[in-house]
Amino acid sequence: MTSPQPPAEPPYADRVFRSPLGIAGGVLLIGLTLWFCVDAMVRGTGRTPWLALASLLLVVPLVVAFTIRPAVYANEERLRVRNPFRHITLPWASVADIRAGYSSEVLTRAGGTFQLWAVPVSLRQRKRVARTQARASQDDPHGRTSVNARVDDRDRLAPADQTIADLRELAERCGSRPEAQGEPQVRWAYEVLAPAAAGLVLLVILLAIG
Repeated sequence: MTSPQPPAEPPYADRVFRSPLGIAGGVLLIGLTLWFCVDAMVRGTGRTPWLALASLLLVVPLVVAFTIRPAVYANEERLRVRNPFRHITLPWASVADIRAGYSSEVLTRAGGTFQLWAVPVSLRQRKRVARTQARASQDDPHGRTSVNARVDDRDRLAPADQTIADLRELAERCGSRPEAQGEPQVRWAYEVLAPAAAGLVLLVILLAIG
């Protein structure tokens, strides 16, 4: 009689990194675009409704692509990057480095570089963190340590830099796992490109025929 097999370990859930400010801005822009275009389609005459429809098909996918769509998904096997026009899947073994300068990017061992649109770098946040650290390191005139001197480790980095540090730690820890082996995979986001291209073609035709 065989003993029952232990239950399989549940897969590590994806950690998701997105830009709340970008999402909020995208929702606002889409709302304004819908308001103007739908109003033009309902109230406009002649070519105006068709121009509004073409603009809607062109603008909304682009706004979604650059604001709402960007995201980074990370688990113990791979890093998935959803940029405006591409899907990038990177097993951890294929990742050479993850860094944040003026932008966040991941470098592969094959020499490729991919931007992380979902992790925008803010120089203002870096300066704010630096000022906080400077104040925390100062003592008061009576020789006592400032109450702000004890700063949590996560507060020593700007949000984007902390995200990059978390991703780099995950890459170093999981890069040798058998499940994390493989080559980068990249595909175009046709769900964004197709409607935007249709809107652009329609807009060009309408403008050409006068």
